[in-house]
Amino acid sequence: MPDPVLYLIGCTAPPVQHSARAVELAQKAGWDVCLVLTPRAAKWMGGEIPALEKLTGHPVRSDYKMPGEDDVLPAASAMLAAPATLNTLSKWAMGMPDTLALGLLTEAIGKHLPLVALPYINAAQAGHPALSGHIGMLEQSGVKVLLGDGGHVPHQPGQGDASAFPWSMALETLEAVRRAAD
Repeated sequence: MPDPVLYLIGCTAPPVQHSARAVELAQKAGWDVCLVLTPRAAKWMGGEIPALEKLTGHPVRSDYKMPGEDDVLPAASAMLAAPATLNTLSKWAMGMPDTLALGLLTEAIGKHLPLVALPYINAAQAGHPALSGHIGMLEQSGVKVLLGDGGHVPHQPGQGDASAFPWSMALETLEAVRRAAD
């Protein structure tokens, strides 16, 4: 039986620069990992993309395919949006798929895939009054959002530690969500 397919959706936040670590952890947990980046995150990763493609065995995607082109990634069994930014969480909750990453995430809700979001935001962003409503909408839609106790605790602006991003905890949570859905 083939490994389940995880789409790791990486946004433009410092932990995205540690995506190789997340891929390796997910592979050790038995996932076939496909990395999808927001367009700006893909620019941040630049020269590292060939190594990530070698690590995953799949192209790293950051843009929609052209009409008539074949899908180059296997179908997802689950998705982990990590690091998820305030921008991505808000657009996802409002159903605004203006990037491939958001298109996949919005469709995943309708496909009832196991979904986990691990944000990486600062305390000033977390204080925006729209955030709680957006998180509520995502959670009502079946997304497990790991923000606050038991997830990412927002840091003061400019004070985050991307190397301490809890990839393992996110993957453990995703596995629990996946088992509960079976």
